Amino acid sequence: MRVLIADDERPARSFLASLLRSFEDVELVAEAANGAEALELIRKHKPDLALLDLQMPELDGLSVVRLLRGRRPPLVAFVTAFDEYAVRAFEVNAVDYLLKPVSAARLREALSRAQERLERADLRVEALRQARLAAGEYEKALPPERLERLPVRQQDRILLLPVTQIASIRAEGELLHVTTARNERHTVACRLKDLERRLDPARFVRLGRGDLANVDMIAKVNVMPGGTYVVVLQNGQEVAVSRIQSRILRDRLLKL
Repeated sequence: MRVLIADDERPARSFLASLLRSFEDVELVAEAANGAEALELIRKHKPDLALLDLQMPELDGLSVVRLLRGRRPPLVAFVTAFDEYAVRAFEVNAVDYLLKPVSAARLREALSRAQERLERADLRVEALRQARLAAGEYEKALPPERLERLPVRQQDRILLLPVTQIASIRAEGELLHVTTARNERHTVACRLKDLERRLDPARFVRLGRGDLANVDMIAKVNVMPGGTYVVVLQNGQEVAVSRIQSRILRDRLLKL
């Protein structure tokens, strides 16, 4: 079996290569240090199996699978540190994966499984389809990357506003009005629920249907008749809290 490996970490790549060389029925045809190189070497050497590191800079293992072309694409097995989202996506779609550090026994199992698929053309095509499905499901399952800086357009420049400096965010239709700790005001074209998904929930709290506040910016909470609150921020801004969110705020911030 002709095998290619791709991993941006030299020690991991060398270790996997040494394991492969210990098998008499395996030929290691190429080693790639990144995804772009992997694609080029796959086109050149036409391996039977590609062992792709899931996380590589610029072009990761998932992107390599999406870009594979040709009549006889290689079978693919992903190599990854433990990642619950990846493992779930791979298992659901019957895609082989190897957890780092890879053991010789587990690698042998993956090679044997690949050999069975190589002997049937229909299984080979199906394996690539399953790998692409797994890639899509994995990326959908990933939690959104947390936003650390909010890009704010100011005429002919874009300000990168650290989210730690944001005191509050108020929605008005498709626009968001952002107020900073220094009472500077900015407007961003974005939906509140989309931005909220990108913000750290431990840092920002919803005060009403259209209001978010930075927890670290809350100076005090005034109790209002009927069990609701008005939050006073360190910049002097006052934000009324809805009845439903008042209950949540009480449980989250106002109990010892």
